Amino acid sequence: MHTIPKEKLPRHIACIMDGNGRWAHSRGLPRRAGHRAGADTVERCVDFCISHGIPWLTLYAFSSENWNRPKTEVQALMLLLHDFLKKRLREMKNKGVRLLAIGDTSRLPKRTRELLERSIEQTAGNTKINLVLALSYGSRAEIAGAARKIAEKISSGELHPDAITEETFGQYLDTAGMPDPDLLIRTSGEMRISNFLLWQISYAELYLTDTLWPDFSERDMEMAVKDYARRTRRFGGI
Repeated sequence: MHTIPKEKLPRHIACIMDGNGRWAHSRGLPRRAGHRAGADTVERCVDFCISHGIPWLTLYAFSSENWNRPKTEVQALMLLLHDFLKKRLREMKNKGVRLLAIGDTSRLPKRTRELLERSIEQTAGNTKINLVLALSYGSRAEIAGAARKIAEKISSGELHPDAITEETFGQYLDTAGMPDPDLLIRTSGEMRISNFLLWQISYAELYLTDTLWPDFSERDMEMAVKDYARRTRRFGGI
């Protein structure tokens, strides 16, 4: 990795963490075992980004569509989120992780939502890495919500339609103030975006791998970043 100039490294990596269930099924384990194994991968990715000076990491932890999964699995995922926050808060503080969240977190169980809010508050001063958890997140709902907020501003006379630019619109998204992802990684061989950061990844480089999320190692992350560094980003130019 030290052969890659710093300017060639992504500033913001986003991950669609896929394959926990298949990982567990292939081992004859319940799906929740795959989700727990996937939580260890989160730590590996955070450590990788810190060690290589990559300041932003966004993880698709729970989509708005995931609420449609069986109730028992949803409950297990919420418990896992609660345990992750409870067990890793001190570690995040020690490592300099600043925790953030995007999505409709009002739908989370009360105790988990309150723990998330405390974790965000207690890590607000950290500067090593910004770890963004997309929770109860759906990009279409996010975009529709931004449009509603802008419509309300126009209706009240606070905003003129001619003032609406791409930059203005971005200020009403959940990710306001965050840089757009440079690199989007999806594990488990799936070839779709799954309603994740549709506005923000308009010029992100995509990296798809057959590796299941619980097996995604620092070596896999290094391969993704090296692949990114070899690409020429033209942003529509020549």
